[in-house]
Amino acid sequence: MRPFVSAPFRPTSVPLTRVRRSTVRPTLLLAAVLALVGGLLLAHPGRAGAVADPLISQGRPATSSSVEDATFGPEKAVDGVATTRWASAEGSDPQWITVDLGPSAAVSRVRLVWEVAYARTYRVEISADNVAWTTLASESAGNGGTDDWTGLTGQGRYLRVYGTSRGTPYGYSLYELEVYGTSGGTPPPTGAFTVVAAGDIADRCTASSSSCAHPKTAALAQRLAPAFHLTMGDNQYDDAMLSDFRAYYDKTWGAFKARTRPVPGNHETYDPAGPLAGYKAYFGAIAYPQGKPYYSYDHGNWHFVALDSNSFDDPAQIQWLKDDLARTTKGCVAAYFHHPLYSSGGHGNDPVSRPVWRILHDAKADLVLNGHDHHYERFAPQDPDGRATADGIVEIVGGMGGASPYPIETVQPHSQKRISGPYGVLKLDLTDTTYTWQFVGVDNQVKDSAPTYRCH
Repeated sequence: MRPFVSAPFRPTSVPLTRVRRSTVRPTLLLAAVLALVGGLLLAHPGRAGAVADPLISQGRPATSSSVEDATFGPEKAVDGVATTRWASAEGSDPQWITVDLGPSAAVSRVRLVWEVAYARTYRVEISADNVAWTTLASESAGNGGTDDWTGLTGQGRYLRVYGTSRGTPYGYSLYELEVYGTSGGTPPPTGAFTVVAAGDIADRCTASSSSCAHPKTAALAQRLAPAFHLTMGDNQYDDAMLSDFRAYYDKTWGAFKARTRPVPGNHETYDPAGPLAGYKAYFGAIAYPQGKPYYSYDHGNWHFVALDSNSFDDPAQIQWLKDDLARTTKGCVAAYFHHPLYSSGGHGNDPVSRPVWRILHDAKADLVLNGHDHHYERFAPQDPDGRATADGIVEIVGGMGGASPYPIETVQPHSQKRISGPYGVLKLDLTDTTYTWQFVGVDNQVKDSAPTYRCH
């Protein structure tokens, strides 16, 4: 663990459009000069680039190229707390952090407060689509501390700090990324919360075996401290008997069973006592809150639909789903079940899910989470017939919760990222209008960061 200290002061020239703060105490003369300059800037706000413009980045969704570990996520740089920070993985260039400012943001000022791990060279960039970037400011001789870029004139939705070379052997780390300007009347997102999710979890092993993965994913899932946890089926291997749930799953993921919202997988149907017998006996009303192995619930502006994909041919479940979606008044909809419609893994695409996808798509659902194939994969928005479309559903395969990994076999259209091998969980960051996520490994490293999507 590297020391947690502030960056030392390094004297340097100061461009007119940027002010650096040091820890050196100013003399009385310098204080007077600063007061005079401050008065001039207030009298002529154009020189400071709209000093009076409000802070528009606080609480907005943020993503990054990497994190040092899961406790230093990009959201920590825009949470308004001076003691929390984003930190990238160490020893690698380039690295970036991006904040979604909402549509039609006009940026006049960017303030960066660096930790000891600062950028020697970096760019401040803006983009309308998170793809094509325009440089607002660039630094070629950074020395840490605070960089305050004023007098900027940028228009776009995404603001990025793109580090190209580090000032230390560590990574990049920001206590604060503050963006000032106007947001086109779009209020900051509210109702932000985090959900942790995984499927294909508890092999018949315990922490006494170093190769046993589900104790490690459970520790990670608990350490991330979400509002609640989701599971996407195959919670317990091999036959999901009650005795195995008690001997294995309960010793790890069972620690937060009361905060878990599960669905069954195909292995839950193999129980010699009857399909889903051990699953129902173990979870009880948690898995059957409405008397069936499918149910729904709300959190914030999100409506969650938990489905049993073992029985998608059951007319009662299909009718319930249609009625449930027709009743919801929430602005964002997520569904989760075991069998993915699209997958590049060994099981591949499962058409059993297509009729349900069609219902979800017609109801403007946003997100689908699945397991079954033991890897991580994310897809671009698409419709039930596999056509890429902006109003499509985003699908994530998250079967890396503890069962032996499956290789990637046939890459499917619109698959944007595939990772097989590392165990971990999905860390979903949701607001009243947006969602994004990271695949976090049991080594606390972020293996993938997704774009930020707006709910339909």
